[in-house]
Amino acid sequence: MSTPIMVDVDRARALAGAVPDPEVPVLTIDDLGILRDVTVSDGGTVEVVITPTYSGCPAMDAIRDDVLSALRSNGFPDVKVRRVLSPAWTTDWMSEAGRRKLVDYGIAPPTGRRPAGPVPLTLAVRCPRCGSTDTRELSRFGSTACKALWQCRSCAEPFDHFKAI
Repeated sequence: MSTPIMVDVDRARALAGAVPDPEVPVLTIDDLGILRDVTVSDGGTVEVVITPTYSGCPAMDAIRDDVLSALRSNGFPDVKVRRVLSPAWTTDWMSEAGRRKLVDYGIAPPTGRRPAGPVPLTLAVRCPRCGSTDTRELSRFGSTACKALWQCRSCAEPFDHFKAI
């Protein structure tokens, strides 16, 4: 592979990776780990591979459009975005920077990898506002399907918790 194409791959990956998630706009698709691969063919076609956080994620169409726009407006006219479902996305793919951004945004990040088998019961989630673990789940479903709604008993603030998948 020649150097110019490698530079184009790095630039294309940086542009695609900087696309914000439409549901949690403080995170990029790179922070979330849904940006899986970026390649540039010898002919200059850019292929971006993304994996949704879950198979029915409604944000994927917006993400695809935003990736196409970001690359095309920065000198990559021939772009393809491909969705892959396997391997399935996991919260393990989220970056540490992304997890910190969630806390700063008021969303409790996922903690650890969900083990195989029955869905575990989470007894407490650390409040992203005051740090207390005296919290309770109000609803398994929050503002998006990826999040649950929790409330802190110490500061009384509700907050989203990004579910571990």
